[in-house]
Amino acid sequence: MKIDRVNNVLREMEKQGLSQMLVSSPPAIFYLTGKWFSPGERLVTLYLNTKGSHKLIVNKLFPVYEDLGVDLIWYTDIEDPIQILCTVVEKEEVIAVDKNWPAHFLIRLMENKGAKAFVNGSPIIDRLRMIKDAEEIALMKKSSEINDKVMLELWDNLKEGKTEKYYASLLAEIYESHGVNEFSFPPIVAVSPNGADPHHHSDKTPIKKGHSIVIDIGGVYNSYCSDMTRTVFFGEEPSERHAEVYNTVKEANLSAIRKVKAGVKFSEIDKAARDYIENAGYGEYFTHRTGHSIGIEDHDFGDVSSTNNEEVKEGMVFSIEPGIYLKDDIGVRIEDLVLVTKDGCEVLNSVTKDITIIK
Repeated sequence: MKIDRVNNVLREMEKQGLSQMLVSSPPAIFYLTGKWFSPGERLVTLYLNTKGSHKLIVNKLFPVYEDLGVDLIWYTDIEDPIQILCTVVEKEEVIAVDKNWPAHFLIRLMENKGAKAFVNGSPIIDRLRMIKDAEEIALMKKSSEINDKVMLELWDNLKEGKTEKYYASLLAEIYESHGVNEFSFPPIVAVSPNGADPHHHSDKTPIKKGHSIVIDIGGVYNSYCSDMTRTVFFGEEPSERHAEVYNTVKEANLSAIRKVKAGVKFSEIDKAARDYIENAGYGEYFTHRTGHSIGIEDHDFGDVSSTNNEEVKEGMVFSIEPGIYLKDDIGVRIEDLVLVTKDGCEVLNSVTKDITIIK
């Protein structure tokens, strides 16, 4: 197991008066053990106890050949994993349960009086995961470095007549050439006016001269996600109005990045981007939060929004992605990932944010 991370969890449990916890979310299990499981309908859970009697309950369908530093309890498809779990948990103590555990497992454990009471343990690991350690920071930087290269290679391949869907598929090949075999999320390639839909699903719309293209992409490198958006223009210079929209989003992105440093509230970062867009007269067309946390999952716990008044801490990684979306016209979004440092932040993406015309 990742001893430092496990010890951090145990300390937080003790602070909250908790002696035991079930970690059920596959990303959280990976975070603590270095082993990724995709359990589907089967039960896989990591049992933590502040006394040190940790157990990993896992179906024999999922082989574990490496030493994970935790006792393994195996079961088969003809055995009841909840009955096995009931022999592990301390029934006279409260138990914290991590998120994303199928309800039928939790209800069965409750019916079997598996613990004195059940509480939500998700915030414990979620908040620890927000602050990246040195190993994670190195992986996040490498993941974004690859994403930069993929974005530029995609630009080099843009041709009139090819469709959004074609390029969404081509991205898989480009990522694979860089040792990345999984998207962080389904890529968005949105030719105007489709870019006015922030979560457009790439379709058969072809690229044409004079159109803009929103490209929102990310890959998973060694289990850590990247995420970046650029908006480019194809074939010719943008109109004066479209250039104004683009530069407004760019300056909002830069304004928010300049605000990032340890101790600043997430809501203040959101306000820096939102105020710039509102002052330019496009406030009603910036329809989403400014950013989200990222790490093992593309959307980790935490966001950059007007309602999040928590303070930013050194080691956090999150996106800055303001946008303007004009129905039946154009959408512009510019997104970078930032790593919070003591005195500011490090932007993990290097692809230009100046107006770019692909010819």
